[in-house]
Amino acid sequence: MRLVLSPLLLSALLSAASAFAPAASFVHRSGAVSAAAGGARSATRLGVSIGLGPGEDEVAADEEAAAPSGDDDSAEIEEPDHELFRTSRLSKADEKCDEWFGSLLGAEDEEGQMNGMILGEISEEARRRILTLPELKREPVLTREDEEWTPYFSKPLPGSPILPAYGLEQFGLPVPRKNADAWRQFDVAGMVGQDYSGIAEGAGSDLEIDDATKERYVSSLAKSGAWMPDDDVAGRLVYVNGRFCPALSKETGIVRNLSGEDFASPDSVRDEIRGCLSRLTDGFTDELAAPVDDGDIQLTSNAKLSSPNHNVGDPQSQFAINSQHGSACFAALNTVRTGAVALVDVPDGHDEGVESPLPVLIVNARTSDGGAPHGVTEEDTAGVACHPRTLAIVGENSCVSIAQSCVDLDDSETDDGDEDAVGEEAARLFNGYTQVFVKAGANVTHAYIEETGGMVTPGVEGGFVEHGGQIDGSDARETESNRLSMRDTHLETIDVHVTGDEGTYRGTVMGMGGTGRSRVVHSVSLLRPGSHAEVNGFSLAGGAQRTEVRTNIHHIAQGTESRQTQRNMVGGRATSSFRGRIRVERSAQQTNSEQLSRTILLSDKARIWTVPSLEIIADDVQCAHGATVSDMSEEELFYLRSRGLGREVARNLLMYAFVDEVSSSIDKSIQGEYDDEFGLRSRCIERLQNLVPQGERAIMGEFQSV
Repeated sequence: MRLVLSPLLLSALLSAASAFAPAASFVHRSGAVSAAAGGARSATRLGVSIGLGPGEDEVAADEEAAAPSGDDDSAEIEEPDHELFRTSRLSKADEKCDEWFGSLLGAEDEEGQMNGMILGEISEEARRRILTLPELKREPVLTREDEEWTPYFSKPLPGSPILPAYGLEQFGLPVPRKNADAWRQFDVAGMVGQDYSGIAEGAGSDLEIDDATKERYVSSLAKSGAWMPDDDVAGRLVYVNGRFCPALSKETGIVRNLSGEDFASPDSVRDEIRGCLSRLTDGFTDELAAPVDDGDIQLTSNAKLSSPNHNVGDPQSQFAINSQHGSACFAALNTVRTGAVALVDVPDGHDEGVESPLPVLIVNARTSDGGAPHGVTEEDTAGVACHPRTLAIVGENSCVSIAQSCVDLDDSETDDGDEDAVGEEAARLFNGYTQVFVKAGANVTHAYIEETGGMVTPGVEGGFVEHGGQIDGSDARETESNRLSMRDTHLETIDVHVTGDEGTYRGTVMGMGGTGRSRVVHSVSLLRPGSHAEVNGFSLAGGAQRTEVRTNIHHIAQGTESRQTQRNMVGGRATSSFRGRIRVERSAQQTNSEQLSRTILLSDKARIWTVPSLEIIADDVQCAHGATVSDMSEEELFYLRSRGLGREVARNLLMYAFVDEVSSSIDKSIQGEYDDEFGLRSRCIERLQNLVPQGERAIMGEFQSV
């Protein structure tokens, strides 16, 4: 509703105001109208705004009045000691999070040194970033003449203490918080309640195995779909509990393992590799991986993109942390604690124009004890953490296919096939960090498949009606709660930078394991004109799992394009979440981006949070995003059953069709043959069959897919 003041009413208001303020100034949209009643003008002003707001004269007068005066005799407000309040907001749960993260980081010895940092100065710098607390100080007050001035700011009141952002009370990088935006839907309490401070035996050194063990490991990897013969791969690196295994690997000119010996000499690893390994996520490495053209200037700072009104600013500010994924602390932790680096270093022009290059296979296998020196006893309940690291640098006009596989390794020794000598299982933390840099004209196909933790327990949802009876799921829930893999946590950070013109990245992430807690963060930055990204994902959760997938596609350069497809399937009593963020900076005009998330809930006890989001600063873009949540369509099931298929077979067929759009984007050689017993299709169907809903639906006609 719009209020219009007639000249007569305006005159009446002026007269009424003059009666109460003998000397007053009245401002309207077209200028200033003053009414003075004799004598000197009073400092008291009554402002009346008409139209869109105050005029320029009033704004200037207000700024002049607000400016500090040299003749002001009022006492200045005393500045408190901000350090006394640094930890004042810490709750018991926050303190437990900090203690848990500190146990993973480890302590220095009496000489201030820390063992196991194989990256040398890179590890030391990462540890320094973790331990250096943010400075508590007031930000300077900017004026309109400053280039970075913006009307969108907030500042604490004078005399009030300056507090660090949540998660930065005791560390220099934000650590997990139960109620932080980045961790709100994840099982933070369960994760920090499990001790993972143990270190795998022989961490940082190569794993030497005999021929019998090699044969057993190869057989186990083949059954997990994580093994390909030497002639079928461009290179293969196998890590067991974070330790490089030369007997199972095939190093080539473009694929090799980097150990502590390589970083001991300054000349053995070139500066480009060192620079890439030192980068952190979530903007904590402020320098962009490549300069971005924006008219006549080049952008190099992540914090100043789309400044001054729409930039994220200091990554340690609460405003910036609210939009982060919370992966920076774990990326830095990986840099400190990793025992080896899987390096894919592709030269310029490698396999240029080849339609189906041989894949590079990188396998991270975990044994049941996680590599603990003597297993787990009642007196020693500490779990084991490993920190795999992968770096891929793809040269100009080259083509490469990279496949990462995370699987369980059957390390049991058999005696004539009668008895298994199986060690005690330990709680395991997997903290992986993968970096991919794509140069001009390069074409990268990347697949990440996670299948650790075995199978979840079916039927935990209970309560399904079948033949007039009730299926009780209490026993299944107890079995699931006691399943040892429920103690495990799988964290993976994938950070991709397209640093050259016309670079192309196609990435697919499939999470199908039975680990109790799983979290994957997949970020892609498009830094040069004409760069293209396809991001596909599938998340399968069942039993009592807690899974999360977070993606970030960052359009920075002009004329970039991205396509994202996410599929989620949640059954049992599992809880899953997907947060997909696309940000288009002001410099990224002519951007074309699409994002779609689809979710199927297999039981009424399953839960999903799906949040696709667009942040668009540019004004010449084509962007779309959407999300759907449903169960399987009864109409589609009826069609299949009318053709002679059983109920469970029909449901499994629809479930696999839902997944196939994502799995088909993986390199054909990684998928395996159609009828391969251990191929990706067979393994996927086996896990889907484990979650097929039982019985008929209790409520018909609701939440059906379209």
